Amino acid sequence: MLSRLTSIRHGAKLGTARALLIGKMLDGLTGNLERYLDLLSARQQTVGSNIANADTPGYKTQDIDFQFEFMSLAKGEHPQIIQPEGLVEKPDGNNVNLDREARLLSENQMRFNLASVLVKGQLKTVQEAIQGGGA
Repeated sequence: MLSRLTSIRHGAKLGTARALLIGKMLDGLTGNLERYLDLLSARQQTVGSNIANADTPGYKTQDIDFQFEFMSLAKGEHPQIIQPEGLVEKPDGNNVNLDREARLLSENQMRFNLASVLVKGQLKTVQEAIQGGGA
């Protein structure tokens, strides 16, 4: 009976250690993913605003320097909105290019899809670890 109790306690300690390890794995995964998805969301909102204002006189296109901002987000900063240079301005002062905005939406969707695939793979690895390596 005593050896069974010792075995149960040992198993509980291993279970706790495994849970802590899995928790740390998820924290790293979700922290970076959360920042990346926040940036994708900010860009989606910015592009949506540009499209909504395509016919607003004097409106200037806004954007996010995605690569620079991803590095900044890793440090906990908020993304900065910029006005991209080199866009053709219409006679009313508006410089929104709908083709460019559609391309940015498509790029954002591809990035989101890639992040989803990577996360699914990571979560599958964690699930296998929880289940004892799939054995």
